[in-house]
Amino acid sequence: MKKEKEKLTEKEEETMFLLWEHGPCTVKELVQYYPSPQPHINTVSTFVRALESKGYVGHKQGKYGSFNYYALHPKADYQRNALGKLVKRCFGNCFSLVSQLVKDEQIDADQLKQLLDMVENKKHD
Repeated sequence: MKKEKEKLTEKEEETMFLLWEHGPCTVKELVQYYPSPQPHINTVSTFVRALESKGYVGHKQGKYGSFNYYALHPKADYQRNALGKLVKRCFGNCFSLVSQLVKDEQIDADQLKQLLDMVENKKHD
């Protein structure tokens, strides 16, 4: 049975997205990618260590003894898993989600047709 990964805090998730975009990198480099006001290097180091202990981040020793941190899993895998959990928790299933989007006028007929085309094309793959 596959073990479910621990849930990320908002700041840990933000750190992961920065690593996916800019990694591998050192903590010092990572700090530079945060929006202003940037967190202290010790704070970012704490986020990275927490991510590593949760199995999201790995490291390799770089020049001069510094560590280069990198994501262990692709961003798309994380997004797929997070979206699946959100849909299940908030809507129960994808149909309920799409129905709500239609009711809230967040999706129109043309977009629905595009989604149907995607579903049909996926069936033929």
